Amino acid sequence: MPAARVLVTGAGGFIGRWSLPRLRASGYDVHAVSTRARALADAPEFRGVTVHEADLLSSGGPEGLIRALRPSHLLHFAWIATPGVYADSPLNDRWLDASRALLHAFLGAGGARMVVAGTCAEYAPSGLGPCIEDRTPLADTAGRVPSPYARCKLELQRELAHATRVAGASSAWGRVFLQFGPHEPPARLVPSVIRPLLRGEDVPCSHGRQVRGFLHVADVGDAFAALLASRVEGAVNVGSDRSITIAGLIDAIAARIDRSGRIRRGAIPAPADEPPVLVADVTRLRREVGWVPSFGLEAAIDDTIDWWRARLRQ
Repeated sequence: MPAARVLVTGAGGFIGRWSLPRLRASGYDVHAVSTRARALADAPEFRGVTVHEADLLSSGGPEGLIRALRPSHLLHFAWIATPGVYADSPLNDRWLDASRALLHAFLGAGGARMVVAGTCAEYAPSGLGPCIEDRTPLADTAGRVPSPYARCKLELQRELAHATRVAGASSAWGRVFLQFGPHEPPARLVPSVIRPLLRGEDVPCSHGRQVRGFLHVADVGDAFAALLASRVEGAVNVGSDRSITIAGLIDAIAARIDRSGRIRRGAIPAPADEPPVLVADVTRLRREVGWVPSFGLEAAIDDTIDWWRARLRQ
Protein backbone atom coordinates (compact mmCIF):
# COMPACT_ATOMS: atom_id res chain seq x y z
CA MET A 1 0.00 0.00 0.00
CA PRO A 2 1.49 3.41 -0.95
CA ALA A 3 2.60 5.72 1.86
CA ALA A 4 0.23 8.50 2.85
CA ARG A 5 1.28 11.70 1.14
CA VAL A 6 1.62 14.77 3.35
CA LEU A 7 2.03 18.34 2.11
CA VAL A 8 3.77 20.77 4.49
CA THR A 9 3.28 24.46 3.72
CA GLY A 10 5.67 27.02 5.16
CA ALA A 11 8.24 24.25 5.33
CA GLY A 12 11.10 26.72 5.19
CA GLY A 13 9.81 28.67 8.17
CA PHE A 14 11.01 28.65 11.74
CA ILE A 15 8.68 25.82 12.84
CA GLY A 16 7.77 24.04 9.62
CA ARG A 17 11.21 22.61 8.85
CA TRP A 18 11.30 20.82 12.20
CA SER A 19 8.18 18.77 11.42
CA LEU A 20 9.89 17.05 8.50
CA PRO A 21 12.20 14.56 10.30
CA ARG A 22 9.36 12.97 12.28
CA LEU A 23 7.08 12.88 9.24
CA ARG A 24 9.77 11.04 7.27
CA ALA A 25 10.44 8.66 10.15
CA SER A 26 6.70 7.95 10.37
CA GLY A 27 6.67 6.69 6.79
CA TYR A 28 4.90 9.55 5.03
CA ASP A 29 5.68 10.53 1.46
CA VAL A 30 6.66 14.08 2.45
CA HIS A 31 6.24 17.05 0.12
CA ALA A 32 7.28 20.51 1.29
CA VAL A 33 6.36 23.83 -0.27
CA SER A 34 8.23 27.10 0.12
CA THR A 35 8.88 30.27 -1.85
CA ARG A 36 12.63 29.51 -1.55
CA ALA A 37 12.78 25.81 -2.31
CA ARG A 38 16.20 25.90 -3.98
CA ALA A 39 17.87 27.33 -0.89
CA LEU A 40 16.35 24.64 1.32
CA ALA A 41 16.80 21.46 -0.67
CA ASP A 42 20.24 20.65 0.80
CA ALA A 43 19.38 21.45 4.45
CA PRO A 44 19.56 18.40 6.76
CA GLU A 45 15.89 18.61 7.72
CA PHE A 46 14.90 18.31 4.05
CA ARG A 47 16.70 15.04 3.28
CA GLY A 48 14.25 12.56 1.82
CA VAL A 49 11.66 15.33 1.25
CA THR A 50 10.39 16.47 -2.14
CA VAL A 51 10.56 20.26 -2.16
CA HIS A 52 8.29 22.41 -4.33
CA GLU A 53 8.58 26.13 -4.98
CA ALA A 54 5.21 27.89 -4.96
CA ASP A 55 3.57 31.10 -3.81
CA LEU A 56 0.34 30.34 -1.97
CA LEU A 57 -0.64 34.02 -2.11
CA SER A 58 -0.70 33.99 -5.91
CA SER A 59 -4.02 33.63 -7.71
CA GLY A 60 -4.83 29.94 -8.03
CA GLY A 61 -1.67 28.96 -6.15
CA PRO A 62 -3.30 26.81 -3.44
CA GLU A 63 -5.64 25.07 -5.88
CA GLY A 64 -2.87 24.34 -8.37
CA LEU A 65 -0.64 22.84 -5.69
CA ILE A 66 -3.38 20.52 -4.46
CA ARG A 67 -4.28 19.44 -7.99
CA ALA A 68 -0.65 18.60 -8.72
CA LEU A 69 0.10 16.68 -5.52
CA ARG A 70 -3.28 15.38 -4.24
CA PRO A 71 -2.06 14.89 -0.66
CA SER A 72 -4.00 12.78 1.81
CA HIS A 73 -2.64 14.83 4.73
CA LEU A 74 -1.90 18.54 5.02
CA LEU A 75 0.19 20.34 7.63
CA HIS A 76 -0.28 24.08 7.17
CA PHE A 77 2.26 26.47 8.71
CA ALA A 78 2.54 29.14 6.00
CA TRP A 79 1.58 32.63 7.24
CA ILE A 80 3.21 36.00 7.79
CA ALA A 81 5.54 35.80 10.83
CA THR A 82 7.84 38.83 10.52
CA PRO A 83 8.76 39.98 14.06
CA GLY A 84 7.27 43.35 14.96
CA VAL A 85 5.08 43.32 11.83
CA TYR A 86 2.93 40.20 11.69
CA ALA A 87 0.35 41.07 14.37
CA ASP A 88 -1.14 44.05 12.53
CA SER A 89 -0.12 43.34 8.93
CA PRO A 90 -2.79 43.51 6.18
CA LEU A 91 -1.20 40.32 4.86
CA ASN A 92 -3.09 38.44 7.57
CA ASP A 93 -6.30 38.77 5.56
CA ARG A 94 -4.54 37.60 2.41
CA TRP A 95 -3.23 34.57 4.28
CA LEU A 96 -6.71 33.87 5.58
CA ASP A 97 -8.08 33.88 2.03
CA ALA A 98 -5.23 31.70 0.74
CA SER A 99 -5.67 29.27 3.63
CA ARG A 100 -9.39 28.99 2.96
CA ALA A 101 -8.66 28.23 -0.69
CA LEU A 102 -6.10 25.62 0.36
CA LEU A 103 -8.56 24.02 2.82
CA HIS A 104 -11.40 23.72 0.32
CA ALA A 105 -9.15 22.51 -2.50
CA PHE A 106 -7.73 19.86 -0.17
CA LEU A 107 -11.17 18.64 0.89
CA GLY A 108 -12.43 18.77 -2.68
CA ALA A 109 -9.58 16.48 -3.72
CA GLY A 110 -10.50 13.93 -1.07
CA GLY A 111 -7.99 14.96 1.62
CA ALA A 112 -8.30 12.97 4.84
CA ARG A 113 -6.68 15.01 7.63
CA MET A 114 -5.50 18.61 7.97
CA VAL A 115 -3.62 20.20 10.87
CA VAL A 116 -3.05 23.97 10.99
CA ALA A 117 -0.74 26.09 13.13
CA GLY A 118 -2.65 28.58 15.24
CA THR A 119 -1.37 30.88 17.97
CA CYS A 120 -1.63 31.56 21.68
CA ALA A 121 -2.66 35.09 20.65
CA GLU A 122 -6.10 33.59 20.06
CA TYR A 123 -6.56 33.48 23.84
CA ALA A 124 -7.55 36.33 26.14
CA PRO A 125 -5.47 35.10 29.09
CA SER A 126 -6.51 36.23 32.56
CA GLY A 127 -2.98 36.10 33.91
CA LEU A 128 -4.17 33.77 36.66
CA GLY A 129 -2.99 30.47 35.24
CA PRO A 130 -2.29 28.35 32.15
CA CYS A 131 -4.39 28.68 29.00
CA ILE A 132 -6.73 25.69 28.60
CA GLU A 133 -8.24 24.90 25.19
CA ASP A 134 -11.90 24.63 26.19
CA ARG A 135 -11.87 26.97 29.19
CA THR A 136 -9.75 30.06 28.60
CA PRO A 137 -11.78 32.76 26.78
CA LEU A 138 -10.79 33.55 23.22
CA ALA A 139 -9.75 37.04 22.22
CA ASP A 140 -12.83 37.76 20.13
CA THR A 141 -15.33 36.51 22.72
CA ALA A 142 -13.92 38.20 25.83
CA GLY A 143 -14.81 41.81 25.13
CA ARG A 144 -11.47 42.51 23.46
CA VAL A 145 -10.54 43.49 19.94
CA PRO A 146 -8.05 40.87 18.72
CA SER A 147 -5.14 41.77 16.50
CA PRO A 148 -5.62 41.10 12.78
CA TYR A 149 -3.32 38.10 13.23
CA ALA A 150 -5.41 36.57 16.02
CA ARG A 151 -8.70 37.44 14.32
CA CYS A 152 -7.71 35.75 11.06
CA LYS A 153 -6.41 32.68 12.84
CA LEU A 154 -9.64 32.35 14.83
CA GLU A 155 -11.74 32.69 11.69
CA LEU A 156 -9.70 30.01 9.96
CA GLN A 157 -9.93 27.63 12.92
CA ARG A 158 -13.71 27.80 12.93
CA GLU A 159 -13.93 27.29 9.18
CA LEU A 160 -11.49 24.37 9.35
CA ALA A 161 -13.58 22.62 12.00
CA HIS A 162 -16.85 23.19 10.14
CA ALA A 163 -15.60 22.31 6.65
CA THR A 164 -13.85 19.11 7.67
CA ARG A 165 -16.87 17.97 9.68
CA VAL A 166 -19.18 18.52 6.69
CA ALA A 167 -16.75 16.72 4.37
CA GLY A 168 -16.31 13.78 6.72
CA ALA A 169 -12.61 14.53 7.06
CA SER A 170 -10.47 15.05 10.18
CA SER A 171 -8.71 18.14 11.50
CA ALA A 172 -6.82 19.61 14.43
CA TRP A 173 -5.56 23.05 15.32
CA GLY A 174 -2.21 23.49 17.12
CA ARG A 175 -2.10 26.68 19.20
CA VAL A 176 1.59 27.59 19.27
CA PHE A 177 2.94 29.28 22.39
CA LEU A 178 6.57 30.43 22.79
CA GLN A 179 9.56 28.75 21.22
CA PHE A 180 13.19 29.39 20.41
CA GLY A 181 16.04 27.59 18.71
CA PRO A 182 18.10 27.42 15.50
CA HIS A 183 17.02 29.57 12.53
CA GLU A 184 15.04 31.98 14.72
CA PRO A 185 14.81 35.56 13.38
CA PRO A 186 17.52 37.62 15.14
CA ALA A 187 15.06 40.29 16.35
CA ARG A 188 13.18 37.87 18.59
CA LEU A 189 13.83 37.60 22.32
CA VAL A 190 16.32 34.76 22.67
CA PRO A 191 18.58 35.65 19.71
CA SER A 192 18.48 39.31 20.77
CA VAL A 193 20.05 38.19 24.06
CA ILE A 194 22.42 35.47 22.81
CA ARG A 195 24.01 37.35 19.91
CA PRO A 196 25.20 40.46 21.78
CA LEU A 197 26.36 38.37 24.75
CA LEU A 198 28.49 36.21 22.44
CA ARG A 199 30.03 39.46 21.12
CA GLY A 200 30.68 40.70 24.66
CA GLU A 201 28.09 43.46 24.48
CA ASP A 202 25.53 44.67 27.03
CA VAL A 203 21.90 43.54 26.76
CA PRO A 204 19.26 46.08 27.88
CA CYS A 205 16.12 44.37 29.22
CA SER A 206 12.81 45.19 30.85
CA HIS A 207 12.01 44.12 34.41
CA GLY A 208 11.43 40.60 33.06
CA ARG A 209 8.77 39.60 35.58
CA GLN A 210 6.48 38.24 32.87
CA VAL A 211 5.91 34.49 33.30
CA ARG A 212 6.20 32.35 30.19
CA GLY A 213 6.57 28.78 29.00
CA PHE A 214 9.23 28.16 26.33
CA LEU A 215 9.80 25.13 24.10
CA HIS A 216 12.65 24.26 21.72
CA VAL A 217 11.42 24.83 18.17
CA ALA A 218 12.44 21.33 17.09
CA ASP A 219 10.03 19.99 19.68
CA VAL A 220 7.29 22.28 18.36
CA GLY A 221 7.69 20.90 14.83
CA ASP A 222 7.86 17.35 16.17
CA ALA A 223 4.67 17.89 18.17
CA PHE A 224 2.83 19.01 15.04
CA ALA A 225 3.95 15.90 13.17
CA ALA A 226 2.68 13.79 16.08
CA LEU A 227 -0.61 15.69 16.09
CA LEU A 228 -1.05 15.06 12.37
CA ALA A 229 -0.49 11.31 12.87
CA SER A 230 -3.02 11.18 15.72
CA ARG A 231 -6.80 11.13 15.62
CA VAL A 232 -7.14 14.08 17.99
CA GLU A 233 -9.60 16.75 16.83
CA GLY A 234 -9.94 20.43 17.61
CA ALA A 235 -7.61 22.87 19.35
CA VAL A 236 -4.49 21.52 21.05
CA ASN A 237 -1.96 23.71 22.86
CA VAL A 238 1.61 23.26 21.61
CA GLY A 239 3.92 24.70 24.22
CA SER A 240 5.53 24.10 27.58
CA ASP A 241 3.90 24.02 31.00
CA ARG A 242 7.25 24.71 32.67
CA SER A 243 6.97 28.31 33.85
CA ILE A 244 9.89 30.71 33.95
CA THR A 245 10.09 34.49 34.06
CA ILE A 246 11.63 36.25 31.11
CA ALA A 247 14.30 37.51 33.52
CA GLY A 248 14.98 33.92 34.59
CA LEU A 249 15.41 32.83 30.97
CA ILE A 250 17.75 35.72 30.21
CA ASP A 251 19.78 35.01 33.34
CA ALA A 252 20.09 31.34 32.39
CA ILE A 253 21.35 32.29 28.93
CA ALA A 254 23.84 34.79 30.35
CA ALA A 255 25.16 32.29 32.91
CA ARG A 256 25.85 29.71 30.21
CA ILE A 257 27.78 32.25 28.14
CA ASP A 258 29.51 33.56 31.31
CA ARG A 259 28.29 37.09 30.65
CA SER A 260 25.91 37.67 33.57
CA GLY A 261 27.40 41.11 34.19
CA ARG A 262 26.23 42.25 30.76
CA ILE A 263 22.50 42.15 31.55
CA ARG A 264 20.99 45.61 32.13
CA ARG A 265 17.71 44.86 33.89
CA GLY A 266 15.09 47.62 33.73
CA ALA A 267 16.94 49.54 31.02
CA ILE A 268 13.93 49.44 28.71
CA PRO A 269 10.18 49.53 29.49
CA ALA A 270 8.07 46.39 29.29
CA PRO A 271 5.28 46.49 26.67
CA ALA A 272 2.15 47.76 28.36
CA ASP A 273 -0.18 45.20 26.75
CA GLU A 274 1.81 42.08 27.61
CA PRO A 275 -0.04 39.54 29.78
CA PRO A 276 1.73 38.87 33.08
CA VAL A 277 1.36 35.10 32.57
CA LEU A 278 1.31 33.20 29.26
CA VAL A 279 1.75 29.48 29.76
CA ALA A 280 0.12 26.50 28.05
CA ASP A 281 -1.86 23.76 29.68
CA VAL A 282 -0.55 20.77 27.67
CA THR A 283 -2.82 18.05 29.02
CA ARG A 284 -4.33 17.28 25.60
CA LEU A 285 -0.93 17.22 23.91
CA ARG A 286 0.52 14.93 26.54
CA ARG A 287 -2.40 12.58 27.22
CA GLU A 288 -4.37 12.47 23.98
CA VAL A 289 -1.62 12.92 21.41
CA GLY A 290 0.86 11.06 23.59
CA TRP A 291 3.67 13.53 22.94
CA VAL A 292 6.42 14.77 25.28
CA PRO A 293 9.36 17.08 24.44
CA SER A 294 12.87 15.83 23.78
CA PHE A 295 14.56 19.01 25.05
CA GLY A 296 14.54 20.26 28.61
CA LEU A 297 14.85 24.01 28.98
CA GLU A 298 18.57 23.89 29.83
CA ALA A 299 19.37 21.65 26.85
CA ALA A 300 17.31 23.90 24.58
CA ILE A 301 19.29 26.94 25.73
CA ASP A 302 22.62 25.17 25.20
CA ASP A 303 21.64 23.95 21.72
CA THR A 304 20.54 27.44 20.68
CA ILE A 305 23.70 29.09 22.00
CA ASP A 306 25.84 26.55 20.14
CA TRP A 307 23.95 27.21 16.90
CA TRP A 308 24.34 30.98 17.14
CA ARG A 309 27.99 30.68 18.18
CA ALA A 310 28.69 28.65 15.03
CA ARG A 311 26.87 31.21 12.85
CA LEU A 312 28.72 34.18 14.31
CA ARG A 313 32.04 32.47 13.56
CA GLN A 314 31.22 32.12 9.89
